Amino acid sequence: MKRTVAFVLLSALAVLPAVALAKSDPMVGGQAMYPSKDIVDNAVNSADHTTLVAAVKAAGLVDTLKGKGPFTVFAPTNAAFSALPAGTVDGLLKPENKAGLTKVLTYHVVPGKLDAAALQKAIKAGNGTATLKTASGGMLWAMMNGDRNIVLRDEKGAVASISTYDVYQSNGVIHVIDRVVLPN
Repeated sequence: MKRTVAFVLLSALAVLPAVALAKSDPMVGGQAMYPSKDIVDNAVNSADHTTLVAAVKAAGLVDTLKGKGPFTVFAPTNAAFSALPAGTVDGLLKPENKAGLTKVLTYHVVPGKLDAAALQKAIKAGNGTATLKTASGGMLWAMMNGDRNIVLRDEKGAVASISTYDVYQSNGVIHVIDRVVLPN
């Protein structure tokens, strides 16, 4: 009997770290993202989003994205920015192109807090496609790619996959995407 109780206790102790990890803050770019922090305060810590953070600063959108929100941000990785044609990012970061940069960045923001469950519900309600109006005034279309993966189609017809879902922030939610989505 003592061995059985000891085995059960040891088994429970072995499982506790896994349960604790399952409930921990999500990791993005090698850093924990805290739901008590806003979008900007979390994004600056992600090694995978340094280009996005630099662009947000250059566009003067820091105060907006630190605001009350709520916002849904589709956050392209550094690799997504690197996949753009040569010179695109450098060109957008120039002060004279601030309006264009702002349009591209706000095209990645949808007012409201749309987590994966809300996106899936909207896709189902839209018979397979959810139309999302972005903060720039443009449209994105969310669709299912398989049973669980949500993809976004931009106004140019390009498709981005969400690689990390539901990174909750104090003022919204971030979904990491593998492509920069572009408005017309």
